[in-house]
Amino acid sequence: MRNVVLYFLLGVAVPAFGQKFTAETLANPAAAGSLQPNWSAASDGSVVLSWIEPGKNGLYSLRYAVRRGGAWSEARTIAENRHFFRHPAEVPEVMALNDKSWMAHWVEMPKETSEAEFTYVSSSTDGIHWTAPAIAHKDRSEVQHGLVSMVGSGNGEASLFWLETPKGEDGPAYLMRTIVNSAGLEIREERLDNDVCACCPTAVAKTAKGLLVAYRDHTPEDIRDISVIRFENGRWSLPKNVHADNWHINACPTNAASVAAKGDQVGLAWYTAAQDPPTVQVIFSSDGGSTFGKPAVVSTGHAYGYTSLTLDDDGSAIVSWLEQGKDNAARVLARAITAAGVAGPVVQLAEGGRMSLGYPKLIHSSAGTFIAWGGSKMQTAQLKK
Repeated sequence: MRNVVLYFLLGVAVPAFGQKFTAETLANPAAAGSLQPNWSAASDGSVVLSWIEPGKNGLYSLRYAVRRGGAWSEARTIAENRHFFRHPAEVPEVMALNDKSWMAHWVEMPKETSEAEFTYVSSSTDGIHWTAPAIAHKDRSEVQHGLVSMVGSGNGEASLFWLETPKGEDGPAYLMRTIVNSAGLEIREERLDNDVCACCPTAVAKTAKGLLVAYRDHTPEDIRDISVIRFENGRWSLPKNVHADNWHINACPTNAASVAAKGDQVGLAWYTAAQDPPTVQVIFSSDGGSTFGKPAVVSTGHAYGYTSLTLDDDGSAIVSWLEQGKDNAARVLARAITAAGVAGPVVQLAEGGRMSLGYPKLIHSSAGTFIAWGGSKMQTAQLKK
């Protein structure tokens, strides 16, 4: 990957508004060759950056560091010498559920010749000492158990949302939920949807009403649009499409949605190739995801997707994605967009190979707005107004 000078592009899909970002390169403690960056926010607003780092004998370690007061903590290791699945979509996550409870999840692919994937969890009471990795699902057959997203669900517990393919590539794929306690032990598992797109990541946010899960759905006619389900008042809603793209594809695009919430305000971004060129769209809800408005296209050309979205303090969204550049290179782009669908200028963060750039990830907290992406050296930047 080669970095380029940061500059702004005028958006063409939606009206522009005046909110501009500058991007400041931010050094991080990840070693060369690290990949699969991800963020979470602690209760004090500090941000947690996690990544997979190469070690000896072709094995890798899951590590993280906390940025507090403008400085990084030392990098700490959660699990080492493991067979992490290093696909850009299978991103591990490290989260401080409260002051005394940490949780981490990741996916392992123990055999290169098999499609088997297993989701593991580990917990900690101090962020330093972690429990032995444990499989987070009941099924042990050699099929896919991955594409995980996680959220704290009270009492030191965490909810993991993931996909299972009980019949392998022949389908169908299930959307599953596992609840683990503060010790990292599974206490409940349930199936939420019986037929979803088998290789697209899940996403989850916590609204004022409850949990909101976004994922790429699937119909018998191979329509693969984005759906959400809500957990409110102790019950799950039925799946609901956020917008009828009617994307028909007899394949798995490995490209789904990103969702964030503040109170009842929800922002959701996703990729679709239902039209030419493919686009990244953003849609908003003001009632916790019960209903959504009209989508706005935020991409400016041929989008590759791999979207990430976070909500600013004023309820507007900041969204990032990959888009085709010159000579078929990929660009990491980001812009802000209001709930009314009015978008700001686009900032280009990097350019390089699509796979090497990975799945860029955004976060916003009281500490600021940050983004991370891949390359020969994992890159991080802070976005400032």
